Amino acid sequence: MPEGPEIKRAAARIAQAIARQPLQEVWFAFSHLKPYEAQLGASQIREIQTRGKGMLIHFDCGLSIYTHSLLYGRWMIRRAYSYPKTKRQLRLALQGQRKSALLYSASEIDVLDAAGIQTHPFLNRMGPDVLSDSITIDQVQERFRCDRFRRRRLTTLLLDQHFLAGLGNYLRSEILFVASVHPTLRPMDCSPDQLRKLAEAALSLPRQAYKTGGITNDMDWVAKLKSQGFRRQVYCHWVFERADQLCWICATPILKDYQGGRRYYYCPQCQEK
Repeated sequence: MPEGPEIKRAAARIAQAIARQPLQEVWFAFSHLKPYEAQLGASQIREIQTRGKGMLIHFDCGLSIYTHSLLYGRWMIRRAYSYPKTKRQLRLALQGQRKSALLYSASEIDVLDAAGIQTHPFLNRMGPDVLSDSITIDQVQERFRCDRFRRRRLTTLLLDQHFLAGLGNYLRSEILFVASVHPTLRPMDCSPDQLRKLAEAALSLPRQAYKTGGITNDMDWVAKLKSQGFRRQVYCHWVFERADQLCWICATPILKDYQGGRRYYYCPQCQEK
């Protein structure tokens, strides 16, 4: 599943390709959205915002397209009316004069006005966005401490978009590792120092991932490994997708486990319970 950093990077690519210029066509795969095609196609995209894993494409006609990629959605930027060879199903096509933005395999797509955005069942219950400049470490710590969240296991809580928006599977494992917190703990089980480290990592790692295209490992260590010829999948993460490989810190084999059918990774030494 694309997480907040990946959606924000996709939004930047879409904006660069087709925003603030005349469109040739807007096409929806879903019949209930077809009535909006002509109005949106005659408009220009004025701004693209991300909210966690969701995206809002604002048009100058006052309407916005809301999308959520869920597990399999993927944006592709192509030449206008050029389509890739893929088994994915096209759900939304935004055709500019020279470029097109194509959304494949996503099922969460809607057209909303300003009031619809305010009342949308996902958007209006979303927690603070970890990529927002306005959220602070102290605010994240307070969310960990509040009664609504403090009794929940961290591996579940860190995937809840009502808690913090934009986190997902790989960021969950990486945040817990950087904070030196065992995955089975709850916020109420953690020391003040651990909660502080969790809050810091919950903001710093998504922001690093956004800037680097998904790299969450220490960047000095990344540079060293790259210079030695290692591939990206080797140096990209601290623990995610590194089961049975040695921890970068203590050389203990990384473990893989599951919570609610979702995999996570951790170092039993660095994240001792």
